Amino acid sequence: MDTTLEDPLVGRVLDGRYRIDARIAVGGMATVYRAVDTRLDRILALKVMHPALAADTAFVDRFIREAKSVARLAHPNVVAVFDQGMDGGYVYLAMEYVSGCTLRDLLRERGALQPRAALDVLEPVLAALGAAHRAGFVHRDMKPENVLIGDDGRVKVADFGLVRSVDSVTNTTGAVLGTVSYLAPEQIENGVTDTRVDVYACGVVLYEMLTGGKPHSGETPAQVLYRHLNEDVPAPSAAVPGLPAALDELVAAGTARRPEQRPADAVALLGLARQARAALTDEQLDAVPPQARSDVRSTAEDRTGVVPRPLAHAHTGGEVHHTARLDTPPPPSPARPERRRFVPPSRGPLLVVAAVLLLFGIGAGVWYIGAGQFTRVPNLLGTTEAQARDRLSSAGLDVKGVDREFSETFERGTVMATDPAGGKQIRGNGSVRLVLSRGPKTVTVPDVKNEPLAKAKAKLTAVGLAPGRVTKTFSETVPAGSVIGTDPAPGQTRSPDTAVSIVVSSGRPVPVPSVVGTPADRAKAALEGLGLTVVLAPEQINSPQPAGAVANQSLAAGAQAATGDTVTLTVSKGPRMVRVPDVTGQNADDAKRTLKAAGFDVKVDRPFLSFSDDVASQSVKGGETAPEGSTITIRLKGL
Repeated sequence: MDTTLEDPLVGRVLDGRYRIDARIAVGGMATVYRAVDTRLDRILALKVMHPALAADTAFVDRFIREAKSVARLAHPNVVAVFDQGMDGGYVYLAMEYVSGCTLRDLLRERGALQPRAALDVLEPVLAALGAAHRAGFVHRDMKPENVLIGDDGRVKVADFGLVRSVDSVTNTTGAVLGTVSYLAPEQIENGVTDTRVDVYACGVVLYEMLTGGKPHSGETPAQVLYRHLNEDVPAPSAAVPGLPAALDELVAAGTARRPEQRPADAVALLGLARQARAALTDEQLDAVPPQARSDVRSTAEDRTGVVPRPLAHAHTGGEVHHTARLDTPPPPSPARPERRRFVPPSRGPLLVVAAVLLLFGIGAGVWYIGAGQFTRVPNLLGTTEAQARDRLSSAGLDVKGVDREFSETFERGTVMATDPAGGKQIRGNGSVRLVLSRGPKTVTVPDVKNEPLAKAKAKLTAVGLAPGRVTKTFSETVPAGSVIGTDPAPGQTRSPDTAVSIVVSSGRPVPVPSVVGTPADRAKAALEGLGLTVVLAPEQINSPQPAGAVANQSLAAGAQAATGDTVTLTVSKGPRMVRVPDVTGQNADDAKRTLKAAGFDVKVDRPFLSFSDDVASQSVKGGETAPEGSTITIRLKGL
């Protein structure tokens, strides 16, 4: 079942211009749709902020900042932003539509990548970020979910929603916005975000591509943050034996815990990546990694979120008072070769992790005590999103967000989990997050050959695929309007929501005959007899063809057309009448030049035994008119 049918925006036209066709993805702050720009007739992606956030000026400012920032980055590896606007309560960005998958999808499907493939993804990502860094921006949320890989192999960086100007980067207190698994130590501890936080995140992404897993894991996000602060990212060769040292060194350079030990920006890291590639042999680049790591499932660590960063200390009477304390660090990581030595300040990490423990409710916690009723969350498993929303509304609860994950057991579009879970008690005005099934991790492309286009699109949508670009071509066997084939082909497997290109038959080709010079009514009947549509141009023109005959045709003779194609015929109103110059007495060559310049053909009549080149007479007297293009005969003087 396609849940996009239940989305109130699907089928709607925003701002009188953008027709929303299907929902692509839902995040914590916005929903992305596939849409059509009806003004320019092109497919694009429309990122629409959740209406509940549209009233928050901070979120609206972030949306507008993303549009303005990316609009300045004219780079082939950056997802372009075309427009930004507001329609009622909907704030949107109109962006380039990339048909393909994310790097996260690729890692889920394949696990660890070959070194060549990993570098083939990393280098364009660094090129895109390098352009942003040199333009004065920091992305701040680099992760596999924000790396798009098109069906044509192009790599693009998306979601500049957290972008900041390099000039505005400061060491501030407050909240750190980002994704736990990719936060640099200085982001966690001090809130410092410059170009080197993107470098760190890219180093983590490279490690994940080479090994199939994240470098730091833990039972809670707090433990992951603790390890980023206190432990080096391990060498990828420790997880995948045999990986070349050059790749270990590249990961180490990008993920140095001290920012001053990292490359200054993505351009510098790109230079190191290219040096590493040059140092590897073809055998090393194409070595197939053992698929030993499988911890690439989507978790809370993969999602962009707000991590509160407390004040490190408060001064009271000259004493320093810690705001929180962590007594037990996360379980130790497996032994690994030591590559760098750096001991961070002991106080900051403990405070940060303690704050995160409070955020995720795993420490002593702060209890909200007050009057009010508690409500038991209904069991919503297996219901549709609309049904779940109705049941929650009836219970006095609302939906705080929707996530989507793969499932082999729950039907696509049905609820596979809730947070809190069914049966749990929450306050009567609380909110519940829904997790909807995306269906199986991969789906099989159905065979829609010979199906009418509308029916073929419905079949693709029913299995979780997105109907993509439609092209037409001639076919001797497939009726016009029916499907000839698809790309990917039937039987191949793809991730849900992958776009499928469709080739539709235009029917048998119709050879177009020449009707120039034929009376217009006869020409029209002949072409319509072949199944073509004939339109007469509103204005007639002068031409060498007789009045009422066809002067020219829009489809040339010999061209192939499809049944129903339109041919425009322009009718002649006869040749233009032109005044004939008087050339009697002129030399024959001069006379020919004069007449041809006036638009006539010339024939020379030389009497028998004439030795003169002077013109004695002409077939149309000078000063009279004759049809343009007609022939004027000049007779030379005789004996």
